Amino acid sequence: MTFETIYTDGDIDTNPTANPHINDLIESRYSRRQTLMGGMSATAAAVFGGMLLTGCDDDNDGNGSSPVTVTATAGGSSTAGRVATLTGAAIGQVDSVTWTQTAGPAVTLAGASTATATFVVPGAAAGTVLSFQFTAVSASGSVSATTSVTVGAASLGFTAVAKSLADVVAVPSGYAVTVLYRLGDPIGSGVGAYANDGTDATFSKRAGDHHDGMSYFGMSATGTPDANGNTRGLLVLNHENITQAYLHPNGPTTTAGVRPEAEALKEMECHGVSVIEVNRAAAWSYTTASSFNRRITPLTPMSFSGPVRGADSLKTRYSPDATTGRGTINNCANGTMPWHTYLTNEENWVGYFKREVGDAARRAATGPVGVKANTSLTRYGKGENNTGGNYGWSTVTPADTTSTVYSRWNITAQAGAPADGTGDFRNEIFQYGWVVEIDPFDAASTPRKRTALGRMNHEGCEIGRTIAGVKPAFYMGDDAQNEYIYKFVSATPWSAADATAANRLAIGDKYLDAGTLYVAKLATDGSGQWLPLVFGQGPLTSANAAYPFASQVDVLINTRLAADALGATRMDRPEWTAVNPATGEMYCTLTNNSSRTVAAADAPNPRAYVDPKTTGGQTTGNANGHIIRLRETGDTSEATTFAWDIYAFGAGSDLDATNINLSGLDATNDFSSPDGLWFGLPSNASGTIAPVMWIETDDGAYTDVTNCMLLASVPGIVNDGGTRTVTNTIGAATGSVTTRIGKAPGAALRRFLVGPKECEITGIHTTPDGRSLFVNIQHPGENGGPTNITSSWPANQAGAVTTPSRPRSSTIVITKTDGGVVGL
Repeated sequence: MTFETIYTDGDIDTNPTANPHINDLIESRYSRRQTLMGGMSATAAAVFGGMLLTGCDDDNDGNGSSPVTVTATAGGSSTAGRVATLTGAAIGQVDSVTWTQTAGPAVTLAGASTATATFVVPGAAAGTVLSFQFTAVSASGSVSATTSVTVGAASLGFTAVAKSLADVVAVPSGYAVTVLYRLGDPIGSGVGAYANDGTDATFSKRAGDHHDGMSYFGMSATGTPDANGNTRGLLVLNHENITQAYLHPNGPTTTAGVRPEAEALKEMECHGVSVIEVNRAAAWSYTTASSFNRRITPLTPMSFSGPVRGADSLKTRYSPDATTGRGTINNCANGTMPWHTYLTNEENWVGYFKREVGDAARRAATGPVGVKANTSLTRYGKGENNTGGNYGWSTVTPADTTSTVYSRWNITAQAGAPADGTGDFRNEIFQYGWVVEIDPFDAASTPRKRTALGRMNHEGCEIGRTIAGVKPAFYMGDDAQNEYIYKFVSATPWSAADATAANRLAIGDKYLDAGTLYVAKLATDGSGQWLPLVFGQGPLTSANAAYPFASQVDVLINTRLAADALGATRMDRPEWTAVNPATGEMYCTLTNNSSRTVAAADAPNPRAYVDPKTTGGQTTGNANGHIIRLRETGDTSEATTFAWDIYAFGAGSDLDATNINLSGLDATNDFSSPDGLWFGLPSNASGTIAPVMWIETDDGAYTDVTNCMLLASVPGIVNDGGTRTVTNTIGAATGSVTTRIGKAPGAALRRFLVGPKECEITGIHTTPDGRSLFVNIQHPGENGGPTNITSSWPANQAGAVTTPSRPRSSTIVITKTDGGVVGL
């Protein structure tokens, strides 16, 4: 007989009780005690108390307590500006855990009541030790362990972005881009969404065009300035100009030489300044109907302040007492004052005015004042021409026949009008070319034109370091070929208490209305002088044959003529200025100069060369520009002498390394036409010890290879390099110049961003913690029009669009996905 063998464990699941499963124990223990440890160990400790990993406890109290052990470790990065991670482990029955800092510069811990905490490494000196304690609390008491992080020197922490001709904003891996504020976006109630088809109006309550210089001001919950406000603030930005073709359905129109009023009004309102409230929750956005939102345009009432207030040269039909004016225009770079106001700067304002043929003769007929006015107008580039000025606003016939909104753009002296200018607008042009101060926290305040800082094509106005008891300096460039670099030194020493004053414009009065304006003269040996523009000193007198100065008012209105008389150094188009917050050194972008010849090359402007284009043709002169820097004698803003060298020369990496690509640029950092310039804030690691300097380009010479860009650098100091002899050649002309050049930037200069087609990268600022970077993208697709759209940005930033969209100047926000300081 054969027996079949059957294997069995007997009946299974014969336990009839309701005693808990192990999963129930785990869930119960986690809900009653928070036990923190990774993986299986934590689970085991939760179920078996300390038995599995630490041994059994007597458990005499009957509450299930057991010995607790903890460990603490540090990971992530220790480099300044980057994110460090603290990891704690607790074995046993734990009620709570806490991370606390016990030594070193204070940091903000995220996740301080969990096992894993993070923080941004501060901008302390390399080698600084930060100590932390991890504490676990249980029924038996508390147990702690310590760890530390040693700060490493700040350095650029991203891989360079490649050059690109794509129609998109490109940033390094690990960064995100948010489009925040676009041309036409509404900033007031009752204003509809922007159609972006040329039919929109009411730009007095919309974002203007050509976003430019910009500042972020932290704001408290009560609407007052907060120097540490990182999630709520006011963003103030310039709207320099317009891309006229995209603002109207089919481009601008003119009938029999006359512009339509509606079109001209729209164009004017697209210029000026925006003040908007911005907030960060999950992402950045602006508050559409904030009471702080404001547009300042060429129509906004202005007040004159300082020495030129009330001067005869400012008298107009609108302002017969020369104390007020209308508007600001062509606002380029900016200045952020430590008392929480914004400086906007009137740059290329001359071209907006019409000056008819015959005006010079009419002015001359009025006597010496008219003759001097002709000299001034010529020096500032306003010759006679019967065209209507930029955009033809002076040709408008307004519906309100009493309005002078449009006629003021015609500065021709009118026959029969009073010679003092109170009956026409012959002096309107002298109301422009100033630095303008705005209080962004008071929407009802009247902006003030600060005349003590001189009249020119103001690019920007950057304050130097503020030190108690020392008079602060304000650095400025006159943005035109062969113009000058200036500084204004206040008559009043700095007081730290003024940074928190309630009447902010009154503080502006204190520091900006009285002082000494200087112009720079640079010597070939690397030294320099600040020459005072003071009436009665040197050639600045009534005996000057080229222009007889009558007063300090005359000197300030005609700053260029005064600088000419003093023999200041003509530069390759001075633009933005920036001050290193650690060293006090001042940097200035010299964007380019097509008129720089071999014969005119000198030590501070040493290059004159041929720059070929890959698409055919070439540019000559100093096509790619350079960045110069100055160090004040004694490192004080009150100095009247300085040392200088050239930080970096713009060039394609393929150009002659001996005479053109003098800074040894390569594919990761070659650039052309530096324009915007800004240092990280000293409130975060990008502005301490070795601050990050940001460089923006506004280029036409290298755009056959790449769109405009933003670069980050960690520059050295003046005279960290040496001298170099440059041989210049243009055609048959050749010559040599010895200059002073800083050490090669190398990997301490990298391309961080490349913009969309036909744009300029401009305007830059961060939140105080450096973790959000605001940048402006100006005039994308500027060479196109309604029937030939050459860029669809920003509509295509999130992905390609099926139908071309009119491009819009916009503000973007860049953040690091790990929450660190941008750039580091």
